[in-house]
Amino acid sequence: MKEYFRHGNNLILISGHRGGMENGFPENSIEALENTVNQIPQEIGTLFEIDPRLTKDSVIVLFHDETLERTSNGKGKLIDLTLKEVKNLRLKDKEGNITGFTIPTLEEAIQWAKGKTVLNLDKKDVPMQMTAQFLIEHNALGHVMVTVHSPEQALYYLSQDSRFMFSAFIRNMEELESYEKARIPFNQLMAYVGPLSKPENKELYQALNGRGAKAMVSAAPSYDKETNMDQRAVDYIQVFADGAEVLESDYPIAVSEALRMVKVQKR
Repeated sequence: MKEYFRHGNNLILISGHRGGMENGFPENSIEALENTVNQIPQEIGTLFEIDPRLTKDSVIVLFHDETLERTSNGKGKLIDLTLKEVKNLRLKDKEGNITGFTIPTLEEAIQWAKGKTVLNLDKKDVPMQMTAQFLIEHNALGHVMVTVHSPEQALYYLSQDSRFMFSAFIRNMEELESYEKARIPFNQLMAYVGPLSKPENKELYQALNGRGAKAMVSAAPSYDKETNMDQRAVDYIQVFADGAEVLESDYPIAVSEALRMVKVQKR
């Protein structure tokens, strides 16, 4: 993964936020991940931000909300159900339609992703110690990274295994300097710089790139909200033009299509 996220390797990456949110394919489902991987050209790298949560019997599954109603036909809190009970539920797509898909375990997602893509685990209710132990025991550090919000969190993971890779919140020069001061290896992280591609990001991009790290912008809370599809495509393209090498989106397939149109026009 160090090479995958190395600045200068000429590889741009698209990250599916919560696995992507296409009609018919629920967020945080293996089916959504599979659908996206199958539709993005091989010359574009992929990764998926996913959300690990615990069941009542301490099994890690993929689910964003604390409660079940929005994205499944269940009711109440996920943590109040055992894995067996969770597996009896069915997931909803972004339009609220109930599908035939079930809530996957993290183990199932890790097995599916090996050799196909990279998974980025967001921080929900799974303790860091449990996350670290799980990934080490499942030999997953070659294709699974973890989101960290501070150098201290990164240091904890590195104390458990020096191979950990991070999606690190580095939104300004002060935060960059805090990671440098803590001696977090920049060749083991991708920097999340925020939801917007701004002129003031230029210095941050240069500093990150100079240390060998790629920068990621997340369109999920920003550009993805644009209802004009043509403008949304322009926004996606501009993020890369401004210097970010990773774009996270609810609609990773649409991002890849925007990039394809740029290539067609250049020809």
